[in-house]
Amino acid sequence: RTYGLSRSVWLITSLSPGAGETMSKHSVRGGDVAGLLTRFAQLQEKARARTGQMFPIIAVQEAGLDGFWIHRVLESEGIESYVVDPASIAVSRRCRRAKTDKIDGEALVRTLLAYKRGEPRVCAMVRAPTPEEEDRRRLSRERKTLTAERVQHVNRIKGLLFAQGIGDYEPLHRDRRARLDALMTGDGRPLSVHLKAQISRELDRLELLLEQIKAVEAERDAVLIGAADHAPVQPPALLLRLKGVGSEAAALLWAEGLFRTFRNRRQVAAYAGLAPTPWKSGAVDREQGVSKAGNPRLRTTMIQLAWLWLRHQPASALSLWFQERVRRNGGRLRKPMLVALARKLLVALWKYATAGVALEGAVITQA
Repeated sequence: RTYGLSRSVWLITSLSPGAGETMSKHSVRGGDVAGLLTRFAQLQEKARARTGQMFPIIAVQEAGLDGFWIHRVLESEGIESYVVDPASIAVSRRCRRAKTDKIDGEALVRTLLAYKRGEPRVCAMVRAPTPEEEDRRRLSRERKTLTAERVQHVNRIKGLLFAQGIGDYEPLHRDRRARLDALMTGDGRPLSVHLKAQISRELDRLELLLEQIKAVEAERDAVLIGAADHAPVQPPALLLRLKGVGSEAAALLWAEGLFRTFRNRRQVAAYAGLAPTPWKSGAVDREQGVSKAGNPRLRTTMIQLAWLWLRHQPASALSLWFQERVRRNGGRLRKPMLVALARKLLVALWKYATAGVALEGAVITQA
């Protein structure tokens, strides 16, 4: 069974034993879980009537805005459920390819059949996080959203004042209200009434954001401290011991990547989108850079953490490797080499946080 999800209608494409290769289409009202389960039961009963056997239900859906709650409902009902990454399914590369719900449903059924046959790389199934793992991500993601909004308000205030010849006002300073009252335009006039009122309202929103960011950070730190107290060998506790790894980086690494189980370092790099993508065909042999097909939050954090690692851990083996490679290239290619450092650092942190493998030459700030 496959099903396409929308707000109004859920489309079910099914392939049942005893019906040959014909796929049937059914629909239920969007959000009607009881109706979905009833339809599954009807299809299962029809297959039993045709073949005299009771077959299990295997369902697949595309990962999307609906998240994983439907997947969890199906699993709680004893249904074998899968969530597939839609970008991993091969499609026609014609300039204009047909795309309908019917075509998509049948493609999902064929992909599921190939996956169950054990065909490698036919698609990428998403590992559904537990509700606790999913909820743990919200702190770092909310902080990122609030920080982006803070930047927007700061830039807006600075832009309004710069148009009046004022370029030294800092909205994030504590004396922002007092300084606003004393500001003079470039031509020697006090701020106009409506401009000052507009900036005051921007400051109101900015101060609300600052309070919310503090609240989120306090909640994040409490979670990290609680995890460290509960089990000192947990990834957050180990990561916080490394010089240059702060609370935000440790929380994001834990919530976005290190909670998962990886088989090898290639899977770690691929999950972060830091795996290389070669292009080899005939006489062509070149490197396209990193895939960027993984978790963008984890990838961005690792690039930032790589810069911080060079600053705070200059004597570590990874920093020395980076410096040697840059020196060998005559000081060029620092950015590509930094991406390579981020990949190596992520693999090293994964080994350190999950297996306790120490990073060679790294400074430990806490016992």
